[in-house]
Amino acid sequence: MELSQEELEEFKRQIIQQINSNFSEDKKTPAIERIKSMNDEEFIDFLKKNKLLPSETDKEDDEELERKPQQGNPFRLIVDGKISSYLIDENKSCLAVLEINPISKAHIIIIPKNPVNKSENISKEILSLAKKLSKKIETKLKPKEVLTIPSSVLGETILNILPVYSNENISSPRKQVSKEELENLKNLLGKKQKVRTEKKPKIKKIEESKLWLPRRIP
Repeated sequence: MELSQEELEEFKRQIIQQINSNFSEDKKTPAIERIKSMNDEEFIDFLKKNKLLPSETDKEDDEELERKPQQGNPFRLIVDGKISSYLIDENKSCLAVLEINPISKAHIIIIPKNPVNKSENISKEILSLAKKLSKKIETKLKPKEVLTIPSSVLGETILNILPVYSNENISSPRKQVSKEELENLKNLLGKKQKVRTEKKPKIKKIEESKLWLPRRIP
């Protein structure tokens, strides 16, 4: 199974988040450092050895993917409340959360509640929420402009609401930001509601005792 660079990064972020949540303190740091140090080939091998990738025989056509999304997909886990997120807004068709590794300040992703596999299938309700949040960002943070950019990740299409302060684009480097900054942005841009609480994933959970990591070569 071929994965795009964006998909590899999404898998890596999700695995690091699981390690942070589930591993003991003495094994957490070395495991995360090893994951971060892997090149693409090593990381794909890691995913295969730990059975974190769907096999070629599991491929389904586009209609079937929309009816049966991958249960381990982080977007589905966010929608189901099994991964904590910084919820900004939602409607009957989608929810909008802060990107935890943003390209720019207040980078938001809009996730359809029912998976969408093509950008042309994005509904009016989803586009309406994107427009509403873009205007709110323009008012509150005064960027040069706010871009709405669809991305295809793990078989799903999401929307990026990307504020541009200098010359940022969807290929620009991502940043690490603190929980405090994310909370402040949520309070500034979001509705007055609780952050979605994290629940233990029922599938694809990484167990510390069973995690396979390649040996580090001196």
